[in-house]
Amino acid sequence: MKCVNHLLLAGMVAVAANAQANDLDKVIDSSSAINQSALQSQSKINSIADDMQSRLQKFRTLNKEIDGLVVYNSQLDKQIKNQLEEMAAINASMDQVSVIERQITPLMMRMITGLEQFVALDVPFLKNERADRIAKLQAMMDRADVSSSEKFRRVLEAYQVEVEYGRTIEAYSTLLSVDGQEREVDMLRIGRLELLYVTKDGSKAGSWNKESKSFTALPDTNISQINKGIRIARKQLAPDMLTLPIQAAE
Repeated sequence: MKCVNHLLLAGMVAVAANAQANDLDKVIDSSSAINQSALQSQSKINSIADDMQSRLQKFRTLNKEIDGLVVYNSQLDKQIKNQLEEMAAINASMDQVSVIERQITPLMMRMITGLEQFVALDVPFLKNERADRIAKLQAMMDRADVSSSEKFRRVLEAYQVEVEYGRTIEAYSTLLSVDGQEREVDMLRIGRLELLYVTKDGSKAGSWNKESKSFTALPDTNISQINKGIRIARKQLAPDMLTLPIQAAE
């Protein structure tokens, strides 16, 4: 009887051990499944975190670009405003230019007429050259292919040439009526102060008389000084003192 009891007890212990082993296996399997699920969840979390970090970096980059565009657009607004102001100023200037251009043409015509009158009343040197210059200015005013600015420049240039005559010395050859006979002479212009001549053969000399508006003869004693002045004007002699008859300034 005791032997049977021992067998029963051993069987029960074995059954209990098997049951515990089965339960432990289940616990281990369950733990492994939980660990696997946790690993998968952590992987998903890491992936989401990486994606969020990437999105955050893109967001920051976009914000910087937006800030830059705001500054750029603000600068463009200022430039556009300035350009509109400049356009308005240019339009106003164009209107003024049209008015000025209408006024400048009559002014140039008066300047040319004044220059023509001045040359006619001036000492008669280089008459053909100066008359030709004025004739070209008058012809130019009728030309449509020359701008108003270019016309004005040439008129001023002609005035500048006339101004230069008053402070230079010049010698040139021309034909002149001497004692009723046309002869070739050398002319000496000293600014606008004096205009003298000497014949090519050196036999006669004279000067322009502003009162009589004609040339008057000079004593032969002046011929050598006039010839000296002519050579100085032609840069054949160094500048030197001249003894010449000079009319008193009015």
